[in-house]
Amino acid sequence: MSISILKLASPKDAATFDGLIARLRQGGLVSASNGQTDVPAVVQGIIDDVRERQDKALLDLTRRFDGVECSSIAVEPERIAAALAQADAGFLGLIRRAIGNIREYQQSILTPDPKVLVRGGRRLGLRYIPVDRVGVYVPGGRAFYPSTVLMTVVPAQVAGVKEIALASPPTSNGDVHPLVLALAGELGIKEVYRAGGAQAIAAMALGTPSIRRVDKVVGPGNAFVAEAKRQLFGAVGIDSIAGPSEVLIVADDSARAEYVAADMLAQAEHDPGSAVLVTTSGELAAKVATELESQLRSLSRREAIASSLASYSCIAIAPDPDAAAEAANRVAAEHLQIVTRDNQAMLKKIRHAGAIFLGGATPVPLGDYYAGPSHVLPTGSTARFFSALSCNDFRKASSLIEYDEQSLAQDAADVIDFASREGLTAHARAVEIRK
Repeated sequence: MSISILKLASPKDAATFDGLIARLRQGGLVSASNGQTDVPAVVQGIIDDVRERQDKALLDLTRRFDGVECSSIAVEPERIAAALAQADAGFLGLIRRAIGNIREYQQSILTPDPKVLVRGGRRLGLRYIPVDRVGVYVPGGRAFYPSTVLMTVVPAQVAGVKEIALASPPTSNGDVHPLVLALAGELGIKEVYRAGGAQAIAAMALGTPSIRRVDKVVGPGNAFVAEAKRQLFGAVGIDSIAGPSEVLIVADDSARAEYVAADMLAQAEHDPGSAVLVTTSGELAAKVATELESQLRSLSRREAIASSLASYSCIAIAPDPDAAAEAANRVAAEHLQIVTRDNQAMLKKIRHAGAIFLGGATPVPLGDYYAGPSHVLPTGSTARFFSALSCNDFRKASSLIEYDEQSLAQDAADVIDFASREGLTAHARAVEIRK
């Protein structure tokens, strides 16, 4: 296993770094799509098929892509109840503690309706309203992620969403993974569907006889899931368009090399997963490279991890903290770890990241499973304009405007003037008639 090491000493070096990051990400996208380059065309065909043949298309596509024959799409309520009843006590205790953490955090960040602005006889405000119906996608495939159930459903419930439908690919026995079903049961989810990939997103966005149409689809997935969300946005709301998972670690010589290496290996385990270290210490860079080799030998998924490190990861040596921060901002990583002598000072320099983990005692898996913030995060530099999923993403805002007659009379001339200048005489008349 080898990992690229480069310096950030000049603008030319920075351009080389940016180019490497772009190539790493592109390679990860190709890997996530199983090497298929015509993903948009394939997904368009799947969406058209689901639109036309609906449930029959879902069953046929499940047979084609998952190699599983399903007799029905909806998981029977008794199967959900059985999965919960059969879950071991240790697992139930674990998920209940995690649910408590997630719920407490999400409740703490729920945005309240702002105070109404009163200006004379004018009352101006904003009202937050939960989305009626949400579709949650829980990935399967190379790895299954029951934790995604918690990280999507709990924020939606805190927001006040009344109807939540969950879709996840069936396993080889033709059913959704029992841990996913157990989590759905624990959270009171009544609708679980045996559907994965782009076809699941299409079914939730468009509706079929088995799956009623939702208002918003959330959750991570592969390149086909991301492309389906992109193509269906507008017909349905989405959280973001996610790509392969990634971490960027900003560290100085105060960081422990074994911790940094362990964090990079954890991210590379996603297969594909990108792990980037930006450090001001050449000595740390060398130690981390050695630690990667050493720790890799004991890991069960070492071949996949080694491939991710060699193909989608790198170490960059920055001349100073400002250069390290600027590199981090250009990458705008899904996960950003800061391990420096003054983490708060470095944090002030950061503008773009999905989730930020501060200090050597805060590894990314805390956020993946347990701490409270959702692990559904923007990837591939989309943290420049997308945010981490939260309870607030499951609500929409309506502005409130109320005038009394005296206030209307005071503002009427200005409104009529505006409308007339735009040539909209009916707009002007709607105010004028009330004078």
